[in-house]
Amino acid sequence: MPKLFYESDGDFSVLAGRKIAIIGYGSQGHAHALSLKDSGANVTIGVRPGSDGWRRAESHGWAPQSPVDAVQGADVIGLFVPDHIQRSVWEAVVAPALRPGTTVLFAHGFCIHFGQIVPPADVNVIMVAPKGPGHLVRRLYNEGAGVPALIAVYQDATGDARATALAWAIGIGSARAGLIETSFREETETDLFGEQAVLCGGTTELIKAGFETLVEAGYAPEVAYFECLHEVKLIVDLLYEGGMDWMRYSISDTAEYGDLTRGPRVINAASRAAMKEILVEIQSGQFAREFVMENQTGRSTMKMLRERAARHQIEQVGGELRSMMPFVSQARKNAEEAR
Repeated sequence: MPKLFYESDGDFSVLAGRKIAIIGYGSQGHAHALSLKDSGANVTIGVRPGSDGWRRAESHGWAPQSPVDAVQGADVIGLFVPDHIQRSVWEAVVAPALRPGTTVLFAHGFCIHFGQIVPPADVNVIMVAPKGPGHLVRRLYNEGAGVPALIAVYQDATGDARATALAWAIGIGSARAGLIETSFREETETDLFGEQAVLCGGTTELIKAGFETLVEAGYAPEVAYFECLHEVKLIVDLLYEGGMDWMRYSISDTAEYGDLTRGPRVINAASRAAMKEILVEIQSGQFAREFVMENQTGRSTMKMLRERAARHQIEQVGGELRSMMPFVSQARKNAEEAR
């Protein structure tokens, strides 16, 4: 098992007196910025003037600057813009501002690992990747807890790159929960695989397939929605709290028997073969090239698939049912406002 690092393994004062520029104020950007500031770091926000991020930063009490202005004289630059625009922001904003010994921090290794960004040899390149969305990183920080994170060093030009990553992780609260040291390659490939095969792609397709099976068999769409989507959170919470054993302990014997005997018929040899194909596509760079090309050509496929997904019956039924559950709508509203 990899060694876990905690607050006692690092020193937040490593960031003392250093100007930190955070470029981008979305999900992760806002959480890192606010938590680092509350921990005592000197943080400047760089975001496009007039954008939603600019207005959000102002509403949080910042005096944001343009990205070009924000990175001037920065000792540590955190790049928190989406993967598909990181390269252009790097070339236009970050690269011209780099000095020997500057540290550049990422929350995901995509652009470094797949060569979209090639940093000069005289700068530090590190990663702090919380294993949770930004609004959760921020909420747990405020509660005195934290979201576990992965840390990595891609380049150590000054000898203190790892210490800087640990200090940053302490500043956002992740070191309270635990840190695992990894590589840009491992973080990137496992993160993409988890998203595509399990957390997002696998889960949403499984939910839709279950919903469609029940509706096609004549059951009410509303009942199918509750059984195949709404209750997922209840099961996931149990998995989160105590793993599969705790989940199975908490459900009925009928549900547990069905889980153990029928689950392998759904996720079977064909499913596992598809997962292996997906992993090979990630490892070879095929997915990265496809994603980069998709963004360079106007995102036509992504837009079409988004529209098709939004028209699915499960979204229509779900929207109506969630509107009758104010506590669910409020949770989404709170998360959107936190971003």
